[in-house]
Amino acid sequence: MSTIDTTSGKRSALAPLGKPLAAVGGVLGIVAALLPWVTFSLNDGNWPDKSTLQFFDAPLAVTGFRWHVLLLGVFILVAAFAPIPSRGRVVRALGWGLAVISFINGAYITSKGGGLGAITAAEGVTAFGSIAGLVAGVLTILAGYGIGLEPVGLWKFKPSKPIAYLVLLVSFAAVLFAVAAMLTTGGVGTSNPYAGAIFLSFLGFAGGVLGALSGVGFVRWLSVLSEEHRVFSVIVLAACALLLPFTDAGNEYWMTVAANIGIYAATAIGLNIVVGLAGLLDLGYVAFMGIGALVAANFSGAAAANFGIELPFPVAAVIAAVVAGAFGAIVGSPTLRVRGDYLAIVTLAFGEIFTRSAQNDIGGISNGSNAIPGIPAVSLFGKEFNRELTLGAVKLPAGVLYYILIVLLVAATMAVFANLKFSRIGRAWIAIREDEDAARAMGIQTGKKKILAFLIGATLAGLAGAVFAHKNGTVSYESFKFLESVTLLAAVILGGMGSIPGAVLGASLLFVLPEKLRDFDNYRLMIFGLALILIMRFRPQGLIPDRHRRAELADEDVGGVPVDEVHEVPKEAKA
Repeated sequence: MSTIDTTSGKRSALAPLGKPLAAVGGVLGIVAALLPWVTFSLNDGNWPDKSTLQFFDAPLAVTGFRWHVLLLGVFILVAAFAPIPSRGRVVRALGWGLAVISFINGAYITSKGGGLGAITAAEGVTAFGSIAGLVAGVLTILAGYGIGLEPVGLWKFKPSKPIAYLVLLVSFAAVLFAVAAMLTTGGVGTSNPYAGAIFLSFLGFAGGVLGALSGVGFVRWLSVLSEEHRVFSVIVLAACALLLPFTDAGNEYWMTVAANIGIYAATAIGLNIVVGLAGLLDLGYVAFMGIGALVAANFSGAAAANFGIELPFPVAAVIAAVVAGAFGAIVGSPTLRVRGDYLAIVTLAFGEIFTRSAQNDIGGISNGSNAIPGIPAVSLFGKEFNRELTLGAVKLPAGVLYYILIVLLVAATMAVFANLKFSRIGRAWIAIREDEDAARAMGIQTGKKKILAFLIGATLAGLAGAVFAHKNGTVSYESFKFLESVTLLAAVILGGMGSIPGAVLGASLLFVLPEKLRDFDNYRLMIFGLALILIMRFRPQGLIPDRHRRAELADEDVGGVPVDEVHEVPKEAKA
């Protein structure tokens, strides 16, 4: 019996041209990688990867985005003729990757002062690499529709435990490599004027390959496999996260960025309890993180602290979490009377009250616009976490200990979330989210459960705020404004409400993209808004949806199989 189960899909009028178009697209993609892409040097310097005609002395020495184009061309040829499931989906995904890389490079070259002559012909010389790649991508996309968009392949192969562990280990190691490559592609900061194009090209390649793996059914099968071996998967993922400092991304800049991502990811997981599980819209959630940061800062022994008491970091962090949780219960108490938009207004008001109080130093704990600077770094056995770390012959960058601490913090919040989600309390929250009146009729004490959701979510945010205070060394009300609450909410929605990895992915995207796309810094909010609109239109369940939300919003069962396939009548039964 075959290990892969697929069902024939409908074919378009391009069916007879499917494989020929794929063959032409794949060959043209390979040719595009071997062609020059720019006719002359641009104002900001030569285009990367020796693609400028003036330096095109080794066409076979492909690197960077040209290497990605070459790989996609080869993958397209293999997918077009290999006996794989869902061939049309795989070919189409690879075609989109090829088209995106070619379009981005061509558009950047044109807009950076080169004009159309830079990607076609100028002064008697030609460079058609981007044009050839774009044509190849379009032909491949059409080939995918011609071959037929069959349902995603369903793998029934159940490996033994050693093989399953090996597959998971290799897959997560590939994810670690991809993350490190994504962070380092294009360099750091503004040192490379073309960093944005290089990064987007890499995303196009990664998206094409991931789409192909998803189309063939590997991603769904890997998800099921990781769920069956959940403990091993969590351990390997944590190990991969801890190994990031040993990759090319292990420098002080990316350790700082990764640590900040981890803090906001932990906070987003707490918000996911309130919004994703209980369905309570909270527009002032970042205030709980601010409360935790202020409490920890005032117990840190800093010169500007107001309490005059210095406590060890673990004690101060616990107190910060408890205080934030108490405020969460207070803010959650109106849920006994209001819901929906009215509750959102209450939480919005709380967030603004916190911001204005901290700005004007009401209560004498925030120092107003002067903030609380000079917060000492966390230390362990005399080693401060903001210093470099040497392990034998390996020298790790400054801030790596903060990164490790925050990885452990994220792991702890994920464990809390997972245990709550699958407990009686978590099921009660989900029932309240789906229909509060029905939940109350079934005997659930909805008021207490909603207050508990606010309390636990605020506690996690307060703990993250305590780490935030010591890591950054300064706490100011500027860090906890309404925009930060919107960003956290966007991270939850983008990743998938109720999903543990979704919140982490959402926070990562919302904080990595501005760092990598500094060319678009003025348009960040517009890009975020557009991305959320597209997500709500084409993938309302989020990038990594919770299985219940996927079943509700994507017409799929809890295993990810389309409902139409689940209820499809076999041909033998029809006969």
